[in-house]
Amino acid sequence: MPRSLPLHSRETVAHAACSVSDLLEVLWGRGHEAAPSGPLPPSQFRALTVIKEQRKVNQRTLGEVLGSRPSAVSRLCDRLEAAGLIERLPSTTSRREVQLRLSRRGSSVLEEFRTLRVREVEAVLETMSPAHLATLSEGLNLFQEAAAEHIGLPSDAKSNDGPSAVIA
Repeated sequence: MPRSLPLHSRETVAHAACSVSDLLEVLWGRGHEAAPSGPLPPSQFRALTVIKEQRKVNQRTLGEVLGSRPSAVSRLCDRLEAAGLIERLPSTTSRREVQLRLSRRGSSVLEEFRTLRVREVEAVLETMSPAHLATLSEGLNLFQEAAAEHIGLPSDAKSNDGPSAVIA
């Protein structure tokens, strides 16, 4: 039986969310090393997720969404491109900018890791009652919308098909 949750402060809820996030990292890591495409560092997974959600994005915007310095984003993109996970293309709006998009391999690797993550989470969700699942789903949808808005993802990335653990 679920315990009745009193009204919590934002700080208390933030701590609870971080605890859940830590558990999710453990769950996701369980199959991570065994992935057919090999391991994918969390920073690269986050970058691929943002690039996929925004379709085409420049390095400046990627850095803003990730909260990273330009030099770190540049090195991250160098590694992703060298691994064949992203493509750098001339911008259609500015000769100075380069747009980033997932390569076919990048899309495949991202889907593979999302599938592994979903399997781990589904195993936990199977132990929950339908009522608890409905409550969790509603809360997660609301949190996803707020988080996407907070980090500047477009409104179409806020749907149920949007970022999975956006950017874990």
